[in-house]
Amino acid sequence: MLTDRAHPFDDGDDVPHEECGVFGVSTPDGEGIAQIVFFGLFALQHRGQEAAGIAVSDGSRVRMHKDSGLVSNVFTPATMAGLSGYHGIGHTRYSTTGANALRNIQPFLVETMHGPLALGHNGNLVNASALREELLGRGFGLTATSDTEVLTLMLAAAGGKTWEDRLERTLPAWKGAYSLVMLVDDRVIAVRDPWGFRPLHVGRLPRGGYAVASETCALNTLGCVDISEVGPGEIVTLRGAELHRRQALTPAAGSARCTFEFVYFSRPDSVWAGRNMHHVRQRLGEELAAESPVEADVVIPVPDSSIPAAIGYSRASGIPHNDGLIKNRYIGRTFIEPTQELRDRGVAMKFNALAENLAGKRVVMIDDSLVRGTTAGPLVKLIREAGAAEVHLRITCPPITHPCHFGVDMGHDGDLMAARLSIEEMRQHIGADSLAFLSLDGMMRAVSDSAPGYCNACFTGRYPIEVSDAPPKLSFEGVLS
Repeated sequence: MLTDRAHPFDDGDDVPHEECGVFGVSTPDGEGIAQIVFFGLFALQHRGQEAAGIAVSDGSRVRMHKDSGLVSNVFTPATMAGLSGYHGIGHTRYSTTGANALRNIQPFLVETMHGPLALGHNGNLVNASALREELLGRGFGLTATSDTEVLTLMLAAAGGKTWEDRLERTLPAWKGAYSLVMLVDDRVIAVRDPWGFRPLHVGRLPRGGYAVASETCALNTLGCVDISEVGPGEIVTLRGAELHRRQALTPAAGSARCTFEFVYFSRPDSVWAGRNMHHVRQRLGEELAAESPVEADVVIPVPDSSIPAAIGYSRASGIPHNDGLIKNRYIGRTFIEPTQELRDRGVAMKFNALAENLAGKRVVMIDDSLVRGTTAGPLVKLIREAGAAEVHLRITCPPITHPCHFGVDMGHDGDLMAARLSIEEMRQHIGADSLAFLSLDGMMRAVSDSAPGYCNACFTGRYPIEVSDAPPKLSFEGVLS
């Protein structure tokens, strides 16, 4: 059973947490619909590991299964057997607004006067508090603490002849990030916010029908062709062999793609804005080598997300690349309480150092970000204990000084190391021989050749929309607990 207590190893988890992954599909024949959604979600597992859900429709009735855990654990042959139909959506979750609790697992499913409605959402509304109060004032009963429930109930109460009409009427009230999928009786509908914060793509299945997903890697897994981006403010309807596109909102004057998708979140084989993630991360490493060179003997990544950047740093600097840390990829979601002795070992439970590659070496350690500073110090210590002569830490993005209000759980100002300490103070705290971050200009050269249209608020504090009313992650938990 899912609980609200912290993960026993969270103290050593110094990365921004994934937002969520959404997937939708509509086929003419309905063959294996639940399996298609399952494999789409499996490809998006990196975007959220707390919970997963699938809802399917046969044209009149919606069936759903959702639970806490990884996709492969939530769905078994027994649970999949009842999920038959022609249209389906799925969701993998990491909590952004609302606690990690059963009531907040998506998709949300409600019965409306227009038929069933299921919804899955990636992003975060900055005006969720005001919208929630408005629903309560109109007599709605709320059972969850997620802004996704607010979206669902607003759509359920909206006027209009079709679901697309109701969605278009409701969209102007939503401020913030949303890439979402809707399942109604006879189709799947997808929409993206006018700022384009989060990625969303649509493609044609090889046997007929269409699929929509947070990342292209999920569509490629299913063999989709004719893959294109769902545009900011665009509604896309998937109905069997038909695909309909509708520009519901004028795209914002300045788009705001999340730069962190390129730095960390998206899978390396995904493509967004015409850019392959793996290639961008190699370029981040190359830019970092040009900006912050150091005399060293070996370049090592903090696995796994920093591997491409370490390759790029090595290639640009001429310093050999090698493995220095081995990651235990299976510890991240255990809920077995460790003994105090094991807890004290902290990061050593997740990483082992390869002394043969480190002993006597001047080491450049590449990581994608430095958030709370709880992992970097123990990793530096681990490398020193393996015999490294020097440890130089290089980060492939600028210092994170401000929280994200658009669907990334980075913590708040008080949690962010760079918001409290200078670079030299951070270096001393971590215990590295040197510490350097990639500049904002260097990052944007790697991501987009300095093209505009990206959100860098977590680095600059300049948010693309007003965030003064943005609710804290657990702001709605006081009533429902």
